[in-house]
Amino acid sequence: MSESSIQDDVLGELGPDRLTEIASLLGTDENGAKETVATTVGAMTGGLQQQAAGGGDDGNEVRQAFAEVAEPPLQGVATLGGGLLGGGLMAGVLAKVSKPVAAAVSKKTGIPAPTVARVIELLIPVLLAVFAKRAADTGNPGGTGAPGSTASGTTPGAAPASGGGLGDLLGQILGGGKK
Repeated sequence: MSESSIQDDVLGELGPDRLTEIASLLGTDENGAKETVATTVGAMTGGLQQQAAGGGDDGNEVRQAFAEVAEPPLQGVATLGGGLLGGGLMAGVLAKVSKPVAAAVSKKTGIPAPTVARVIELLIPVLLAVFAKRAADTGNPGGTGAPGSTASGTTPGAAPASGGGLGDLLGQILGGGKK
């Protein structure tokens, strides 16, 4: 797959049924729903990038959530507690940015903030799936990514451990990486 934007990946993951649900919620057609989803996803990923770049507890939490999303899935008994940790932490991070994102998207589009918040609720599981797929495609040591999909200069499995590697991983997952 060639470089696609995170918005394109989210729209592809949504599928026609969920897109129709969002269009109905917004009182618009499919194109209007696509525009709103793209605007919302862009605002959410931008907010995550800002938080990850910042210091403090919020920045650490975002970086930790992405590091856990990038870890290969656990196997066996370990999945009972730990397998949900990355998705749970990332879901919490996404929920934290949802209120300011809803306000920003509402201001930009004129759509009421509670309606945008409902769209965000529908998008969070989709974003989690897209983040996990993008993380897997950046060169998991398990070999789930296609050959050649490893970013140049990145050692598989080492990205979450080093600061620069995690920054590269964030860029690749969020779509701000190499183009």
